[in-house]
Amino acid sequence: MKLLIKGAEIIDPAGKIAGRNDILVEDGVIREIGKPSAAGAEVLDASGLKAAPGLVDIHVHFRDPGYEYKENVATGLRAAAAGGFTSVVCMPNTKPDIDTKSVAKYVNDKARAAGLGRLFIAGAISKKREGAELAEIGDMMNEGIVAVTDDGNPVMNAQLMRRALEYTKMFGIPVMSHAEDKNLAGAGVMNEGMVSTTIGMRPIPKEAETVMVLRDIELAALTGGRLHLTHISSAESVDAVRRAKARGLRVTCDVTPHHLVLTDESVMGFDTATKVNPPLRAESDRRALVAGLLDGTIDAIASDHAPHAVHEKEVSYDDAPFGLVGLETTLAVLVTRLVETGAAPLELLISKLTAGPAAALGLNAGSLAPGAPADIVLFDPAAEWTVDSSKFFSKGRNCPFNGWRVRGRVAATVAAGNIVFKDGAFV
Repeated sequence: MKLLIKGAEIIDPAGKIAGRNDILVEDGVIREIGKPSAAGAEVLDASGLKAAPGLVDIHVHFRDPGYEYKENVATGLRAAAAGGFTSVVCMPNTKPDIDTKSVAKYVNDKARAAGLGRLFIAGAISKKREGAELAEIGDMMNEGIVAVTDDGNPVMNAQLMRRALEYTKMFGIPVMSHAEDKNLAGAGVMNEGMVSTTIGMRPIPKEAETVMVLRDIELAALTGGRLHLTHISSAESVDAVRRAKARGLRVTCDVTPHHLVLTDESVMGFDTATKVNPPLRAESDRRALVAGLLDGTIDAIASDHAPHAVHEKEVSYDDAPFGLVGLETTLAVLVTRLVETGAAPLELLISKLTAGPAAALGLNAGSLAPGAPADIVLFDPAAEWTVDSSKFFSKGRNCPFNGWRVRGRVAATVAAGNIVFKDGAFV
């Protein structure tokens, strides 16, 4: 099959390809960029649109198996494609946990059946994610896991975290750290600060994150292992990663869109969609995260897409589960709040949504270079629309951006050379 995408303005930070050109796709790979012949090809007119590598999200929760009423692999991949994502990495906090080859195979089989993009798996660090004994990491490698993490649960046992960093070295995959000291976090529900004091909510000090970031960086130094710190949220965490990189350690990190654009003041409306872990921080932390993007300290932006059923979130703030959905809003929210305000250039954000996450986890994704997988997103950064969570392709409705007027809309998503999403509908 051949597809010719005509007239798009290309943004490809990995391949350093830019400018208005045509893209020829054949047999699932990119063949040529320039002015290739359209002979025998389906033509997709992309005039007035930007073309970038298919977006890469290295932190999503598709809840399958076990919690399919919240999300499943098929609905998660539909949400991803609608948001311009062609590669996603699923977290292992399912039921059963993705801690064996057989569960990983189940998820992979579901993804292949959906045929909407590439799904990668992060297997569990420990059995049942209980932090007591290493999971069968070697066996899961046979099913293609790309990282290990107990995400949702921190690895409180430093010795076990050390062993994970040592053991994964032989496989060349990173350990993804959910950096949280549960003892410090306690039963808190939001960031500790003036807002939590004002509205009387149980606080979580940001030191609950920072002390574990510092611990895991030192364990990475001790072992020489690859450490990826996911959803960092504080100025201190950014500074710790910056210093780790200056030391030459194998440390990478990501940040979420909601931590880049929201603060703990958003909690004052008691919308349970703002209850996330780590919690929304102060404005000074948000600014530090943006600075970390600009200076290269932060490698990637990841949505931490975490859908819940409506009835689970329609409770008191104290009782609601942590998490929000973000796959279908990530690009637009970032364009609106960072690009349109001049806080960050569009090219940088595309890099942090493509080449950056792909490099952090070693994925063959995030590039439009000839020979690369034909995963492409076409979007209009100026197109305005209103976020309506009731119309999401995800089962999740827990979105703090619901009702926002935003700029930046996905016009089409191409996965493995096939147009899977176009003009708001699946092809």
